[in-house]
Amino acid sequence: MADLGRIFKAYDIRGLVPSELDEARASSIGAAFGRLIERRTEGEVPAKAVIVGHDMRTSSPAMARSFAEGVLDMGRDVMFIGLAATDQLYFGSGSLAAPAAMVTASHNPAEYNGFKLCLPGAVALSAANGLDEIQDDIRGAADPRSPATPGRGALSEADLLPAYVRHLHQTAPVRGRRLRVVVDAANGMAGLTAPAVLGPLDIELIPLYFELDGTFPNHEANPLVPANLRDLRAAVVAEEADLGLAFDGDADRCFVIDELGRPVSPSAVTSLIAARELTKHPGASVIHNLITSRAVPELITARGGTPIRTPVGHSLIKAEMARTGAVFGGEHSGHYYFKDFWYADSGMLAALQVLATLAEDHRPISQITAAMSPYVASGEINLAVESPATAMASVERRFAERPDLTVDRLDGLSVIGEDWWLNVRASNTEPLLRLNVEARDEATMVTVRDSTLALLAG
Repeated sequence: MADLGRIFKAYDIRGLVPSELDEARASSIGAAFGRLIERRTEGEVPAKAVIVGHDMRTSSPAMARSFAEGVLDMGRDVMFIGLAATDQLYFGSGSLAAPAAMVTASHNPAEYNGFKLCLPGAVALSAANGLDEIQDDIRGAADPRSPATPGRGALSEADLLPAYVRHLHQTAPVRGRRLRVVVDAANGMAGLTAPAVLGPLDIELIPLYFELDGTFPNHEANPLVPANLRDLRAAVVAEEADLGLAFDGDADRCFVIDELGRPVSPSAVTSLIAARELTKHPGASVIHNLITSRAVPELITARGGTPIRTPVGHSLIKAEMARTGAVFGGEHSGHYYFKDFWYADSGMLAALQVLATLAEDHRPISQITAAMSPYVASGEINLAVESPATAMASVERRFAERPDLTVDRLDGLSVIGEDWWLNVRASNTEPLLRLNVEARDEATMVTVRDSTLALLAG
């Protein structure tokens, strides 16, 4: 069995099955999570059951049961909800104020699995907020003052899907013209939640790959990869649909395709939803990470809101939203966070916000979002380099002494000019550097991108 350090990431636990993660290890993670929850909620009356759900991967049901057994062995009750989207689990954690665990490897290939863990109120665990503590516990380095186990917990089962659907419909009602929408579930959990959420609405739903199948027979459930959007783009055009929606494996991320079959950038989606939220909450704060387009803070400011720039990473964004009371947050990766959803991310709630805008407006989505994408972006470029620190230092030396530029290290290295910016940062999940460049025109973007790539290559 591989070392724990290989599967404990910055924001979750993820590894190959069974070489890095198996049922025995799932049980030990469950037991350590149970002990962590006992320490964090000591004296709580009544004690909240740990909600456990899983995605459609072939290894997930057994992994979830093994995790639950570990929790039960620590004297903690378990509410088992079975097949669920990750944001459905967050709904349970938030609405019931309960700790929760989702068995999923999100957008990773079929041979992976993992765990997303959260404290009551959908507060995500990260390396700095509990995951390292769980890893130390499994290694035998846990706090010896951990509470004594009071006896085995009780197992119950529940279906949270109806309540989840009601909450989404109440939070983002879709009213107006009838829409024709293609949804690509990629054989992931949106195959369960999309018909439940969108089916009751005035929408003609055209399904792609709704069959739950953790082997992903049609394409990987990662909409960040352009090839995985090919079928959806073609279907939107062929069906003369108003919109296309793509979800990742655990359905917590959403990507949008316009009526012309073109991807709508997550930055434009962030701007669209931010505009809606600022209409409901004038003057509110809105989170955007440093990789989103410059157009996002410009729109937030123009609409009377306060933009807050953050590093990349869902647990960081959730914490900053809670600290500042921000009403909404968006990331370039298709994660969207809502104060009305316990500061957690929900791909389906983001989809409803986009659909609500489209239903209320006579214009096609391409026209609605056109003004929200005034800049030219490189897209995220991944680079394998021998020494990430040395490569980033060479970029910093190149730009640091120019008085017309601002350099900061909020997350990796950002260089900000009047009509362009770049960011280079190390991946939190892979041994790579990630480069993003944006500029006012194509020629400037290409010049900055190519000169930076040359510096990084050494």
